[in-house]
Amino acid sequence: MGEAIGVEQARTFRSDVPGRLDRLPWSRFHWLVVAALGVTWIIDGLEVTLIASVSPMLERPDTLHLSVERITQLSSAYLAGAVIGALVFGYLTDRLGRKKLFVVTLGLYLISALLTAFSWNFASFAVFRFLTGAAIGGEYSAINSAVDELIPGRVRGWADLAINGTYWVGAAAGSLACLILLDPAWFRADLGWRLGFGVGAALGLIIIFLRDGVPESPRWLLTHGRPDEAERIVGEIERRIEGEPGVDRLPPAEGSIVIRPRGPVGFGELAGVMLKTYPSRTVLGLALIISQAFLYNGVFFTFPLVLSNFYEVSPGSTGLYLLPFALSNFLGPLILGRFFDTVGRRIMIAGTYTISAILLALAGYLFAADRLTATEQTILWALVFFFASSAASSAYLTVSEIFPVELRGMIIALFFAAGTLLGGTLAPWYFGRLIATHSRASVFHGDLIASGLLLATVVVVWLYGVNAERSSLEDVARPLSASDESDEDSEAGPGSSPPGSSTATPGLASSLH
Repeated sequence: MGEAIGVEQARTFRSDVPGRLDRLPWSRFHWLVVAALGVTWIIDGLEVTLIASVSPMLERPDTLHLSVERITQLSSAYLAGAVIGALVFGYLTDRLGRKKLFVVTLGLYLISALLTAFSWNFASFAVFRFLTGAAIGGEYSAINSAVDELIPGRVRGWADLAINGTYWVGAAAGSLACLILLDPAWFRADLGWRLGFGVGAALGLIIIFLRDGVPESPRWLLTHGRPDEAERIVGEIERRIEGEPGVDRLPPAEGSIVIRPRGPVGFGELAGVMLKTYPSRTVLGLALIISQAFLYNGVFFTFPLVLSNFYEVSPGSTGLYLLPFALSNFLGPLILGRFFDTVGRRIMIAGTYTISAILLALAGYLFAADRLTATEQTILWALVFFFASSAASSAYLTVSEIFPVELRGMIIALFFAAGTLLGGTLAPWYFGRLIATHSRASVFHGDLIASGLLLATVVVVWLYGVNAERSSLEDVARPLSASDESDEDSEAGPGSSPPGSSTATPGLASSLH
């Protein structure tokens, strides 16, 4: 339809759009969604690696001549931008739609990354890093929402974990790029680091055209009183898939859902949903997000300091040790992701957190006993993070699928902010102080704390975990706009089921009645 129906004017209607999306076979369309939206994590990995790699270069008099304190403040500017961006854009994506926001946030990233390459002093660099962080934070909310709402429920776990794992593709690419860009044999000092940030902008420019082919979330459209538009988009997707080689006519969707469109969700209602309707899910999300953030920001991102302070590895060689780390972090979700859809969420989340905790404690013990070389330490920690990467990705998967569609963007933003502020700021400071003591035993104590947090999270998972595998999002969390009205009281919308059919897709009875 040409114009959207105002939420306040829309009538109650029945739709089978969620069921039609979930019964789709994997197709070129889904690969487009993965490629066009999943690039967010590649870009984030690239950005974090770039700033870490170019930091020593920025101290030089022939570049920006920044002090160590100023360089640390640049990381804080990026972090602050990411938190504020997540909250602002998360709020907007629930109100204005997924597509508008994931186009806006990528555009903001493109401009900010390009401007970073032209920074002329600390103030300009800090402002551009703040805006870059805001764009990436906003991407997390809009992209996680769109991916979950477009990917079939039976493969949602694997798709989410694999996409999140591509962060490490960006990290590896950044490490490799810096080996050339920061080599004076290739580029002079004040040019190489600028080209590095230009690489990110170029990647964003390419992807912004791909995103034009990704539609608005039909699920979001339904809850905002736009069933005709949702039906049109799903119909176009179905025709594209049926036109692919080897695809027979799609089977009919099973079941439907009755929607009574409503106004935007206020902050009071948001708090009520988190603290009254789903308090155990809120505790679950916080435990998952904070423990994995503490692990990564404390243990992983201080790894270069461990190499230099305890193994006397030169800064120029650090990248060679980080590459196997990045590879294991990428392969973990890629290989284990499918089991989150088959074995199940609760078992796999608890399992990956438990294995990560045990291996981390073992690695810390051997480190404290001085029984490892730098290479052996890297191999053992790569094994730890093979499982930890899946655990961390499952945290974002969980918080994005266990709350109603109407507030999904804001929920993701709130958990992202909590993890970033608590794990992202406390852990690096704490582990930095431990490493500064030059005591292996002190660092081991930090590892034990991280391991303990992971094991405590396992208890929370067993108590409050949600069996969301192979389930429709509407089954996992009932939409706030879902209605129990009978067909006689609702208007049959496009793609609606015939009178007498169920009010929800199979399996939704427990959450809708």
